[in-house]
Amino acid sequence: MSEGTMQRRVQRDPRSPRAKRLTRVLVCAVAVPLVAAGCSSDSGSDEGKDKGASASASQSASPSPTVRAAAYKTLPEPCTVLSEKTLDDLAPKAKQGKEGSSDDVSTRGSCSWSSLDNNGVKGSQFRWLNVSLLRFDSDTTRGAGDKLAQEYYDKQVRDAQSAEGAKGAKSEPVEGAGDEATAVRYDLKKKEGAFKQQTVVARVENVVVTLDYNGAGLAGDKTPDADDLMKDAQKAAKEAVASVTKANGTGAAPSASSSPSESASKSASKASSKG
Repeated sequence: MSEGTMQRRVQRDPRSPRAKRLTRVLVCAVAVPLVAAGCSSDSGSDEGKDKGASASASQSASPSPTVRAAAYKTLPEPCTVLSEKTLDDLAPKAKQGKEGSSDDVSTRGSCSWSSLDNNGVKGSQFRWLNVSLLRFDSDTTRGAGDKLAQEYYDKQVRDAQSAEGAKGAKSEPVEGAGDEATAVRYDLKKKEGAFKQQTVVARVENVVVTLDYNGAGLAGDKTPDADDLMKDAQKAAKEAVASVTKANGTGAAPSASSSPSESASKSASKASSKG
């Protein structure tokens, strides 16, 4: 065997030191891009995690939804919302008011008075008076207290207008009884006699006052005049609303029940009338 042939065999022999060095060089050359690619992939994964963390932090930092605070925080005792003079005029024979049950006197209450002026064979005059109070707190889910009160006010008016057995129902606005008020009157036939029903529903801020007043002439006595009953009912409703305002002090926030568009419309109407 020639010397040149032996040299070639030595060079090709993978066990030779020279071949081992060459293998190491090739392995390192291939490994460098793979490591770089691996780093690049890890970097992308971390970036995704960072973005997710940033989004979570941003959501956590978002402010909670807010709603306008309710103006009135309490209610007066329902049996004290009317003065003795008013009670003497509307229910003269009532000994005392009967307070309705309530699971939370700061949000709801009622009181009723029953009066029977018995004149024997000459007949009797019956009067029944009831005042109900309902206060709404602001809620981030349901909305502002005055808006909730307005919805309930509308429902109370509709219920009065469509009362079962009501005949000749009539409605009219009432001035000077809170932010809005409506009076509903109708006739109601009962086995005891013909009743004249008056219902006044008023809203002041986030509180709704519902006053029911009816009268009848029994045992042959004359039926009371509906106009007189309505006048008394409206007077009593205004007094009850004033009691609610007084119970909450003079620092109650002004009503914000009108929307911006409504306010803008009213301003435009005033401007037009001035022009």
